[in-house]
Amino acid sequence: MEEIEISATTVEEAIEKAEAQLGVPRDRLEVEVVREGKAGLLGLGGRDAVIRVIPKPATEEAPPEVAEDEVIDVATDVLNDLLELLDVNGKVDLLSAEIPLAFDITGDDLGILIGRRGQTLASLEYITKLIVTRRLQSWVPLSVDVAGYRRRRYESLQKLALYLAEQVKSGRRSMNMEPMPADERRIVHLALADNPDVTTHSIGDGEERKVVVLLRQS
Repeated sequence: MEEIEISATTVEEAIEKAEAQLGVPRDRLEVEVVREGKAGLLGLGGRDAVIRVIPKPATEEAPPEVAEDEVIDVATDVLNDLLELLDVNGKVDLLSAEIPLAFDITGDDLGILIGRRGQTLASLEYITKLIVTRRLQSWVPLSVDVAGYRRRRYESLQKLALYLAEQVKSGRRSMNMEPMPADERRIVHLALADNPDVTTHSIGDGEERKVVVLLRQS
């Protein structure tokens, strides 16, 4: 894959955008910082950071390819095992058999699997990936949803991002969004990545990290 160039308010923000755009985790990306970002005085004179990114090539030590059917079977078994351990009655559905695999868990009273701000769901997906990777001895990208929560949440965030962009443009002032996990912040970054009038960056630490929408510097 050829390298891509990405700009954002900070280098960290640009790397987050690259992860989301390429669907590749940070440890599998080669990143070259072309230019560090610079904060302006009272919103003037700032400049975006620019990076060049390319996925790392496969090495001789890369794990062997795994048959698609085997990946699906193992991931489904892992999710069913986790549901049983959690004493949750749910059905695992395969939404997409193409990489990255996408699963959705359906049933009644599944809020416990979603948690506050989707944190439990994020943990469930992370644990599933770890177990599947260990069983197959191969890293396989996959996503886990519960009753379509993430799909609806992502669609809502995209609409909200576009709305805030218009508010920032008309009001000529930046706006902060609520704290959200990294995958949701990336949805916002991507939704506004090509917007000619505004840009985005993240502020805060840990669970309080949030996206700021602000005017793009000319």
